[in-house]
Amino acid sequence: MIGRRRGAAIPFVLVTVFLDVLGIGLIVPVLPALVGEFAADPQGQAYWYGALVAGYGMMQFFAGPLLGALSDRVGRRPVLLVSVFGLALHFLLIAWADSLGTLMVARLLGGATAATISVANAYIADVAPPEHRSRGFGLVGAMFGLGFIVGPVVGGILGDIDLRLPFLVAAGFALLNAGYGLFVLPESMPHERRVAFSIARANPFSALGALAAVPQVRGYIAVFSLLALAQFVLHATWVLVTSARFGWGPRDAGLSLFVVGVASVLMQGVLMGRAVRRFGERRLAIAGMTSGVLASLAYAFMPQGWMVYPVILSNLLGFAAMPALQALISRGFDQSRQGLTLGSLNSINGVMTVVAPIVGTALFAQVAHLPADDLRLSVTFFLGAGLQAMAVLIAWRQPGEPG
Repeated sequence: MIGRRRGAAIPFVLVTVFLDVLGIGLIVPVLPALVGEFAADPQGQAYWYGALVAGYGMMQFFAGPLLGALSDRVGRRPVLLVSVFGLALHFLLIAWADSLGTLMVARLLGGATAATISVANAYIADVAPPEHRSRGFGLVGAMFGLGFIVGPVVGGILGDIDLRLPFLVAAGFALLNAGYGLFVLPESMPHERRVAFSIARANPFSALGALAAVPQVRGYIAVFSLLALAQFVLHATWVLVTSARFGWGPRDAGLSLFVVGVASVLMQGVLMGRAVRRFGERRLAIAGMTSGVLASLAYAFMPQGWMVYPVILSNLLGFAAMPALQALISRGFDQSRQGLTLGSLNSINGVMTVVAPIVGTALFAQVAHLPADDLRLSVTFFLGAGLQAMAVLIAWRQPGEPG
């Protein structure tokens, strides 16, 4: 019985991550229109939409170490289950929102529940031996890709029927998953490995400082941060740049993001284990980021939109860099600190979801008036390439793999 429950636990964790990312994907085509129901003018709509996105990212920043440290104390299972119920409540609040204030409360709750991803990664770290963690983190990354494939499609189709319908459907799936987890999800954190909880330890700033204080992972934290910033800048400005350079509309942009999701699932969900065995985690991270540099430069220089697709598919290694880095950093800490460690990494992602749109859109605004054939329109692609190149240089200088 216990064996069957443990066998069902990993799928539960992966479905939980999928539902977190599905919620993000659902919102992409629907939330701006929903905000427009309450905003008085386009300027107000833009302001509130930006505030909702920023609020979500900031809650990820603060909640990541908090939930991770809490799971190090009370176990992964209760934190995961409560967070999945919170995710369902987040969707319901959006569906029933009658004001911008309610939407903001819902998004803050959504940012906190999205921090569950760090607890999901800690669960993977508990049950997978160190040499197999890259594969486990790759599966979590594949759920990211799958969520970004399904979310915008489902959100667009259901949103055409009713703007609130996508969130009711997502809430139903989250509640079903929570009910399933109540019966099948075993605890992965033995009592003897649990550590005392303290607010000071769970403070995101002190948690990040504790990560950086470990010499063998300090460089990899910088690499992780640069890579996260590069990826979120690319994501935040993709639609703007491809629209300006290639005349793309929502259909073309959505199709390209669909292919990105497929490539992510293929690499992280299918090929990750073989790639780690062949390269090792450090070399795989460096190879993946190098591939990302070349892909970003290719996006910047390509003269026609159709060329985007072969570049995405040729950049499969680029999707392996992030889980490989997570596994490297995870190796530098003992089992009792996996929740806090991975929660802190999730906080870095939360900060970048706020910083990247501000930096990327501000840069693009400076060149948005230029003609379509002007390479300066690709300024954010050049920025992404530069950030990843810096990450490669720092990773190359690291003495070896932690742990």
